[in-house]
Amino acid sequence: MALSETTTRPPLVEPPRATSMFVNGYVPRRRGLVVTIGLLLGFVLTIVWSAEFVDSTIGDNVANTLLGHDAKGTPIAGIAAGIAFAFVSGIAGTFTACNIAVFGAMSPMLGDDSRSSRVRQLLRPLGWLSLGMIGVSALYGALVGLIGTSMPQFSTAPSTPGVLSPRSIQSLVVFGLIGLIMVYLGLAALRLVPDPFAGIAGRHPNVPMVFMGVLIGGFLIGRPFGLFRMLFRDAADSGNPLYGAAAFVLQSLGNIVIMAVLLGLITLLFGGGLQRWLAAKPARMTVVVAVAFLIAGAFTFLYWDVRALERRGIIPWYPTAPWA
Repeated sequence: MALSETTTRPPLVEPPRATSMFVNGYVPRRRGLVVTIGLLLGFVLTIVWSAEFVDSTIGDNVANTLLGHDAKGTPIAGIAAGIAFAFVSGIAGTFTACNIAVFGAMSPMLGDDSRSSRVRQLLRPLGWLSLGMIGVSALYGALVGLIGTSMPQFSTAPSTPGVLSPRSIQSLVVFGLIGLIMVYLGLAALRLVPDPFAGIAGRHPNVPMVFMGVLIGGFLIGRPFGLFRMLFRDAADSGNPLYGAAAFVLQSLGNIVIMAVLLGLITLLFGGGLQRWLAAKPARMTVVVAVAFLIAGAFTFLYWDVRALERRGIIPWYPTAPWA
């Protein structure tokens, strides 16, 4: 007996629609748990993070080795020395928790093709990310070359307990905004808030990665890293906006070199298997991106705003590990 023409068929289920590079449309079942884990890990990182170890033990030693002399104890003599110092100090400043977000943001770029194809897939978004970094770094460096001696970061005044110096206020504002933006991007990946790139990503799909580069470039505006302060003062003293722009661009590019190498190695060695694992359940990609943004955002805001207030004696207590 033939089936009736009116027999109902199950409706076709379309896959979720991606709205941008960071929002693939697939939502994990326990979004609240993902948010809790991401924010909690960012908070824990603020407790155990030791700026002394990262800036001095790692950063200073890396810079000393690459330059062949005491980076902090040797004045920057001339433009050539300043250019070399800019790039090396950028490499030395790579080891920051903020770069966790970059690893998460790059995860959608992994491919399940040949190794050479996976590397090309990685290089394209890195190029767009570098474009955003270079734009911010060049503009800020030129500004420092023009008026840097009167800017808060030029100050050499020691911090006073109970008081926020202009340099500290600049760091709090810049890193606070960056941290909150990253938290928002993590929530957007989970579709808990609107995707800020939904309107433009269809026409310009690389805009989210350029914006990510802008955020990384923004680290220079708030960065209190000792080696960077030396570079800042050198560029400000020069009074040369072109030198300031070039030095800051090289500092940012140096900051991403090791990160790019690590991403390349991960892509070459594990890209195929990792992509297959992510593709088996597309919501896994959402979790990776969201957690990376939430960790980096929570860490950036809590460490540079809340914990910084405790270090200045403005709030009474913030939990820290004995070595931090």
